[in-house]
Amino acid sequence: MGRPKETSQKKEFQKKKDQNRKEKEKKRLERRENRRDGNSLDDMIAYVDQFGNITSTPPDLTHKEKVNLEDIEISVPKNRLSYAEKSIRKGIVSFFNESKGYGFIKDMDSQESFFVHANGLTEPIKDNNRVLFELAKGPKGMNAVNVKIDR
Repeated sequence: MGRPKETSQKKEFQKKKDQNRKEKEKKRLERRENRRDGNSLDDMIAYVDQFGNITSTPPDLTHKEKVNLEDIEISVPKNRLSYAEKSIRKGIVSFFNESKGYGFIKDMDSQESFFVHANGLTEPIKDNNRVLFELAKGPKGMNAVNVKIDR
């Protein structure tokens, strides 16, 4: 068998391949030279100043503030309630089904309706009773708990 003939298409393909290899080698050499021209680690470091801006100069340590570790709050616990949620509220029972054990209380101040379950009662209630209650986070929103009749 004879050697395969080199066609013009094969020659062009080999030329492109050689040209790409040369360009790649040239870029690699340029990167190596540029690295030596001052692209050191110190040139790549960025600093953040006291106002949150990124700068290339290191911060002035004479204006350093001391911070107590106890003052830093990373997260807020889920069960933390605000002052408004801890306070005792007044409302009127708009609906209560004794057989099913749930109902709704309308807050007198905000006119919002809150769900109440029989487990959140301290004494039995009926429709249109004036009640005192507190709020607690439930699975679907705020629930009235510690419900008692306002006397």
